[in-house]
Amino acid sequence: MKKILVTGGAGYIGSHAVVELLDSGYEVIIVDNLENGFRELIDSRARFYVGDMRDLKTFENIFIEHKIDTIMHFAGYIKVGESCIEPNKYYLNNTYSVMNIVEMMKKYSVKNIIFSSTAATYGDVTIDGLVEENYPQNPINPYGMSKLMAEKIIIDAAKSYGINYAIFRYFNVGGAHESYNIGQMGDGVTALIPILLQVANGERTQLEVYGNDYKTKDGTGIRDYIHVVDLVRAHILAIKTLEKNINGIYNLGNGEGFSVLEMLEGARKMTGKEIPTVYVERRAGDPASVVASSELARKILGWNPIYTDVNKIIETAWKFKNK
Repeated sequence: MKKILVTGGAGYIGSHAVVELLDSGYEVIIVDNLENGFRELIDSRARFYVGDMRDLKTFENIFIEHKIDTIMHFAGYIKVGESCIEPNKYYLNNTYSVMNIVEMMKKYSVKNIIFSSTAATYGDVTIDGLVEENYPQNPINPYGMSKLMAEKIIIDAAKSYGINYAIFRYFNVGGAHESYNIGQMGDGVTALIPILLQVANGERTQLEVYGNDYKTKDGTGIRDYIHVVDLVRAHILAIKTLEKNINGIYNLGNGEGFSVLEMLEGARKMTGKEIPTVYVERRAGDPASVVASSELARKILGWNPIYTDVNKIIETAWKFKNK
């Protein structure tokens, strides 16, 4: 049975990866410092360690105790605004921790890493069409830069140490598992779907729509939304390609864009709530439209998303929230 080390396995995306790995027959080891993770999201079938990749001595004990086949690295800070205020916090966690992971991979002969990156590495997207993996990377905030630097570290390590990698650049992840009681939790969430549901649930008074004068179908920004289970299933498919020494960088999105107003209507439909809304000025650096091309993931990994209806993504998130 292959042993997969999941960093950040008590977090939103990591916890979904854990249950999908376990259901696929893998042995799973979780390391999470519980700063942004939750014990209640940890599956009891996995072996859990409280730990931090920045603490190399403690982190190394996991490799001493277990023969790891593949690392799935989800442990990272993700708040763009915070990264602009506390950039060093993001470089220490999102970049330096990857250096420590690579060091352990080299020392203990772990050949495969699957890395959670982001579309924020592209920076300002100025094309109207789909964003492909060869689109120029020019991050506009420390969060995106910390992830881009981590990508470069992994690619350099692959050349020098014979490591195999799959790097996934996420677009907008949402939803919750339908078979397990896991989903998105925590304070300070900045993603649209959780904010919509917070307004629907009375935790916020209104939705602020940043700009209604974009050159889009209804004047609001357009983004690509992918269900969290579809996302992690791509990671599991990548294990097989890494075992064949096939490296890759992949966008993960549905390949279809939805405007803020379309998402608002979907949330109203799924929740039955009014969701009050107010228009405010655009945020600096927000492009009109960002939609992924995920053809490489489809072609190389054989990946096909199941949750192609954005209303279903919202519905699963709402059901978890109401649990």
